[in-house]
Amino acid sequence: MQSRHWIFARAVLAFAGILGLFTGWIAPPAAVAQDRQAVATAHASRLGGDAKRTRFVVDLDREVAFRVFALADPYRVIIDLPEIDFRLPQGTGQTSRGLVSAYRFGLIAVGKSRIVLDAQAPALIDKAFVLPPQDGQPARLVVDLVAASREAFMAEVARLQEPRAPAPPAEETLTLRKSDPDHRVIVIDPGHGGIDSGAVGHDGVLEKDLVLEFARTLKAHLEKSGRYQVLLTRNEDIFLPLRERVAFARRNGATLFMSIHADKFNSDTVRGATVYTVSENASDAEAAALAAKENKADLIAGLDLDDEPDEVTDILIDLAQRETKNFSVRLARSLVAGLRDQVRLNKNPHRFAGFRILKAPDVPSVLIELGYVSNSRDVRELSSSTWRDRAAAAIAQALNSYLETRFAGASE
Repeated sequence: MQSRHWIFARAVLAFAGILGLFTGWIAPPAAVAQDRQAVATAHASRLGGDAKRTRFVVDLDREVAFRVFALADPYRVIIDLPEIDFRLPQGTGQTSRGLVSAYRFGLIAVGKSRIVLDAQAPALIDKAFVLPPQDGQPARLVVDLVAASREAFMAEVARLQEPRAPAPPAEETLTLRKSDPDHRVIVIDPGHGGIDSGAVGHDGVLEKDLVLEFARTLKAHLEKSGRYQVLLTRNEDIFLPLRERVAFARRNGATLFMSIHADKFNSDTVRGATVYTVSENASDAEAAALAAKENKADLIAGLDLDDEPDEVTDILIDLAQRETKNFSVRLARSLVAGLRDQVRLNKNPHRFAGFRILKAPDVPSVLIELGYVSNSRDVRELSSSTWRDRAAAAIAQALNSYLETRFAGASE
């Protein structure tokens, strides 16, 4: 089953990786002899300069091909590379310097890595090149940025813009499916991944790693019963756009969809698990803020979403989604009840807001925040195999109860 996911990921990410890109600085193919079987390693990176001119440097063990371009709103400089093994110190990219407020790095697709520089203001790419290793020094990827007006920046982006990839077939959006009680597919979505680390705890723990471990544990518990086909949207440290996660669930005829996350809050005393469902109106300010943050995952990875179509545009889909929302709420209540005696819950354990990841019109969907990476006790629990087993068992039992009720009377 894992190989099937991998093939799927290769196809959809190759398509998604070109969305919103602009032609820009490209290393001449003849300048780099890239061994496709080898993966280059990045050992160090640094920023230098000021608010007028800033240089970004990455130390590599060999020369690599690269491509650099820019995106606006927010201002970002994107560096696309072949797959890179980033062996950079913990906390790398979280300190600002000159024109760059922060940067992040990781896989954006199979065999393709990306570095995203968040610019504090409009910045033009003045130079971009790779220095070969010599005299004991590593190969170096260098990108020089210079401050510019927004008008100059947008003019350059417009000049270099290339045609967008075609939108996915309308059938994927408009074809509604009914759940088959004899074939129940549960899709578990470990949030974030690859270049998008998600929330980062004070001790450097990454949300993307915690939720992937939990998703694997939950999958194992659900498969014990032999009643479900359980699929993971990702089983590797790789990025998936939000819409592709939703499309994966719909394409596989999911009976239900669970997105797994671990939040961060500006107070280290807040802790506990929370179950979220989708709603146009948020239950509270914290839920609204979380949805706004999660909905920016594609921007974090350097995708341009200005022309993203609405997933729900047809009145029939809107009507179907109302029924799906009702199922989602019942699923959330079942999960909260099942978790209550096994793990610590947030003081308001069922909340709702406008999460894009939960908007499949025909698949009951919930987002489970397992805890807060900003709370040391939650991090200890999330990092514990004993806690993961207990929480996963509780969720599996709650799902059994929900599905038995939902399909009561259906032929088995």
